[in-house]
Amino acid sequence: MERTLFRPSRLPADVATELRELCRRSRGDILRMTTLAGSGHPGGSMSSLEIFALLWSQADVDPGNPWKKGRDRILVSHGHTSPAVYSILGRLGFFDLDDAIVSFRKGGSEFEGHIERSLPGVELTTGNLGQGLSSACGMLVADRLNGHRNHTWVVTGDGENQKGQMVEARRFASAYDLFSLTVIVDCNRLQICGWTEEIMPVDLTAEYRASGWDVIEVDGHDLDALYSALRPPDTPCVPRLVIARTVMGKGVSFMENDFQFHGKALTEDQLSAALMELDVENDLAELRRRREEWIPPETPFEMPAADAILADPDQPRTYPADHWGDNRGAFGQALLDLAAANRDSLPLVFDCDLTGSVKTEDFENDYPDHFFQSGIMEHHVASCAGGASLADRVVFWADFGVFAADETFNQHRLNDINMTNLKVVATHCGLDVGQDGKTHHCIKYIGLMGALHHYSTVVPADPNQTDRVIRYIAAHPGNFFIAMGRSKLPVLTDEEGAPFYGGEYEFVFGRSDLLRKGQDIVILATGNMCSRALSVRDELSKKGVSAAVYGVSCPHCIGADLIEEIRGFDLVVTYEDHDRDSGLGAAVALALSGNDGSPPLQRFGIMEYGLSGSPEELYRIQGLLPDQVAGSILRITGRK
Repeated sequence: MERTLFRPSRLPADVATELRELCRRSRGDILRMTTLAGSGHPGGSMSSLEIFALLWSQADVDPGNPWKKGRDRILVSHGHTSPAVYSILGRLGFFDLDDAIVSFRKGGSEFEGHIERSLPGVELTTGNLGQGLSSACGMLVADRLNGHRNHTWVVTGDGENQKGQMVEARRFASAYDLFSLTVIVDCNRLQICGWTEEIMPVDLTAEYRASGWDVIEVDGHDLDALYSALRPPDTPCVPRLVIARTVMGKGVSFMENDFQFHGKALTEDQLSAALMELDVENDLAELRRRREEWIPPETPFEMPAADAILADPDQPRTYPADHWGDNRGAFGQALLDLAAANRDSLPLVFDCDLTGSVKTEDFENDYPDHFFQSGIMEHHVASCAGGASLADRVVFWADFGVFAADETFNQHRLNDINMTNLKVVATHCGLDVGQDGKTHHCIKYIGLMGALHHYSTVVPADPNQTDRVIRYIAAHPGNFFIAMGRSKLPVLTDEEGAPFYGGEYEFVFGRSDLLRKGQDIVILATGNMCSRALSVRDELSKKGVSAAVYGVSCPHCIGADLIEEIRGFDLVVTYEDHDRDSGLGAAVALALSGNDGSPPLQRFGIMEYGLSGSPEELYRIQGLLPDQVAGSILRITGRK
C-alpha cells in the first residue's frame, strides 16, 4: 500500500480501495481473536478501525524501523482497543499478525489485553484512561526541542474525555502552541454502562474550542472525509480536535450500537454469523488448536530504552561545615551546574506554580525554552514529564511531596509500566512542612514509591549529599524520586569537623553511610533526621550508651551488607520523618525478619497525621525530638 505521508490533499482512490479491504479483514481479526480469548473489547475496536488504518498506513512511520528518530507519533489512549491496533499493525507488517490472533490475552503473550509499548508501532502502554494525551504533549515538546518536525496524533474514546486530566492536557497543548498535535475522538457515543450522553454528557466541541483548539467533525467510517480531517494543515497554528462520529460494532449488524459489545466477546454462534456477514473465513477450530499449542517466544520484543543522560561536570559543590541551607536550594544549584555543562542537551524542567519554593526559578530565567510552567495541573504534568522522558531527553519535575507522590501515584504507576526516565524532585516532605498542616504533610512517599518496580527513591541527608544525588540521577537512566524537607539543615560533618558528604565523597545508589561508630546500639536514619540522630547519639553518650549512626539515603536498599554490619548490636533503631509503618522502619524490619540472630528493632517515625505548627512542635507531639528518642531508647534498654 502506498504511504502518502498525508501529502496529497485528498486520499488517492486506489489507496482508499485498499484501506476498505484492510478494514474488512481487520474486523474479522478483531472478532476471531476476542472470541478465541473469550474476552476483550470488540465493539470499540471496530469503531476505531478506520482511524487506525489511516494513521498507521499513511503517517511517517516505518514497519522496518519503527523506532526511527523524528518519526510521526501515533498514541492510542483508549488502549482497550488493542484488537484493532494489533490487527492493523500486523497487517501492515510491524509484526506477525497470526501471533497476535493466536496468543491474544494468553499468559506469557506480548499481545496483552491493553496495548504495550514493547510492540513495534506502539508508542505508549495505555488503558488507564485519560493519560495518553498528556504523555503525547510531553513527547511533542521534547521532539520539538530535538529539532524534529513530526506530527503527533492521539486517539481517544469519547467517554475518556470525561476525565479531568484530559482538560489539563488540552490546556497545556494550547498554552504551548502544540500546533502539530491532532486528537481524534472515537465518538461512538457508548461506554460500558450505556449511552455516554446519559451517563456523563460532555460537549467536546465547546470545551475544546474554549481551550483554543480547532475542531472538525466527520464521519469516522468515511475514509475520504477522515483523511482530510487527519491530514495536518499546510499552515497549522493551533492544535486540532477531530470528532469522528462512529458506530460501536461497525460492520456487523447485530453488534452495531449495542453497548454490551464494548467489553464482551462474541459466542461461537455469534462469531459464525458475524464472519459470514463480513465474508471472512471462520477458522476458529484451527486457531483454538494453535492457541493450545502456543508457547511464549524465546526472544520477545524489547521495550525501547529511555536512556538519555546528562554529562556530569565532575565538579560537585561542597558546602562548608558552617553552611545552613535547605536541600531544595542545593537541588536548584545542582540543576544550574548540570545545565551549564550540557548546553547542547539541556534537561527539560516541569513546574506546577511553585518555582520559588522548589527552587527552579533560576533555571526558568536562564533557560526559558526548556522550562515548562504548567500551573496547578499535577496529574497532567506527571504524565507529560514522563512522556517527554521517552523522547530522548533528561526530564526533571519538581513539586511538593504531597502532589509529587500522593496525588499522582496513578500517573507514576503508568510511567513505571512504560519504564520512563523521569527525575522527580519532591520537596516539602514529612512533618518538616510544619504549619501547612496535615493536608500538606507528605508522610508516606517511601511506601508509595516503593510499590513501583522501576522507581528508585533517595532521601538525601544534607545539601552536600543532595548536590551529589542530583548529579547522579542526571547521569543515570531510569525513574528517580528524590525526597527532601522544607527547612534549612546543618551540614553533616565527620568527627574531625569536615563536611561528611563533601570533598571526595561519591554518592553510590543503595549504599548506606556510617556517620559515627559505636558499640551498643545502632541508629539508622534517613533524610533530615540524620543530623538529629547525631544529637540522639550525644544524649545517649551522656548515659554511657555508645551508639553508631548510619545515614540511609536509599530506604528500599537494605542489603545483606548492612544487615551483617548491624548484626552484633544490642538494638537497632530506625529514625525517620515518615510514617513509621511504611518507610525505613518497615524496610529494615522486613530485611531483619529473614536473618536468624538479628537484634531487636525499635522504630521511630510518624504515627498519625500531623497538626499545624513548627516542625519542632510537631516532632515533640509525636515523640521524635532527639531527647525524646534518646529517653525512649534508654527505657527500652533498661538504662534509665
